[in-house]
Amino acid sequence: MTQRDYGDHAGQRGDLPLEGLIVVDLSQFLSGPYCSLRLSDLGARVIKVERPGVGDLSRRLYLSDTEIGGDSTIFHAINRGKESIALDLKDTQDLEALRKLLAQADVMIQNFRPGVAARMGLDWGPVHALNPRLVYGSISGYGTGGPWVGLPGQDLLAQARSGLMWLTGDADQGPVPMGLAVADMMAGVALSQGILAALVGRAVSERGRLVETSLIEALIDLQFEVLTTHLNDGRRPPRRAAVNGAHAYLSAPYGVYACKDGYLALAMTPLPDLFELIGLPDLTKGDADAGFRLRDEIKAAIAARLLQETVSHWLSVMQPADIWCAEVMDWPALLESEGFAELDMLQRVSRSDGITIDTTRIPLTIDGRRPTCSAAAPGIGDHSALIRREFGL
Repeated sequence: MTQRDYGDHAGQRGDLPLEGLIVVDLSQFLSGPYCSLRLSDLGARVIKVERPGVGDLSRRLYLSDTEIGGDSTIFHAINRGKESIALDLKDTQDLEALRKLLAQADVMIQNFRPGVAARMGLDWGPVHALNPRLVYGSISGYGTGGPWVGLPGQDLLAQARSGLMWLTGDADQGPVPMGLAVADMMAGVALSQGILAALVGRAVSERGRLVETSLIEALIDLQFEVLTTHLNDGRRPPRRAAVNGAHAYLSAPYGVYACKDGYLALAMTPLPDLFELIGLPDLTKGDADAGFRLRDEIKAAIAARLLQETVSHWLSVMQPADIWCAEVMDWPALLESEGFAELDMLQRVSRSDGITIDTTRIPLTIDGRRPTCSAAAPGIGDHSALIRREFGL
């Protein structure tokens, strides 16, 4: 059964948990806007503050030569369902208009470099004095102090400093970055969690709170499981497999293997059972630790055997035996699969100038239904006049 949708009019999407809350988002690029996107998906009204004529710099951050209505697909993906007001924060009148807006808001989000908000009088102290109930969310690159505080807070650079790059790939490879802006996304997730917690607390105390995170903190938290192992096993560096590396801390057969016509992922599974199924001798020789001690030798033998048959053959052998395995899909295969269709994770959004975008939906259901939104990302200042009139700016 396909998930039922909530009503999809932007800002009026039915009985969503954050309906009625006003979020003023001064952030750019990905981390802050990802946080406000999640709040928007859950019903909050997000008012995006952009520079006149320039807007969020991610409007020009192109992943490819694809642009829609003059803006990048990144901008469209992460700013759907929001409103835009154009304000020049170097102009005293526009800055005063922003303060009036913040005085009536529930949440503010910013990801300026440390010190920039303070120079404009938009750091926690002045904003809290202006609106004591407002929850103030802030994302930086590396926190608010220390030797890294003034360095560029960019995703790849945060990955480089986090240790994350030494967990992926094979032992003979150098550091391997994630193929996604994982620091930005995880920082946005962390900030959204903190903001939601502060909003719950505000319902009791009537007091706003300062919620802060950074790209580096989000990446450290992302690694909490393996970093905890490292901290408690003599601080040995992670050792990646020489063959089909997928997780530095997991034994054979964990990894991705080439078959005749594609790739198969193998997760944790009893090695003797797997050897019997695929026609290999028991290479563990009764050694319970062989999966680690002989990890590279075992994985090389499995790789050579799996290459002799097709993915569908191995799935037909392994899945009935409850071996944890999966075909490695590319995006076309994913999008055409029945499993993906059942999730109903895509939606089409549009705006008044005729722009339409196919994009994803929130990875949550509320009361068994997946929230949706029909409004595409706004043009720069599309809602300036409406917002100024409504809030008396």
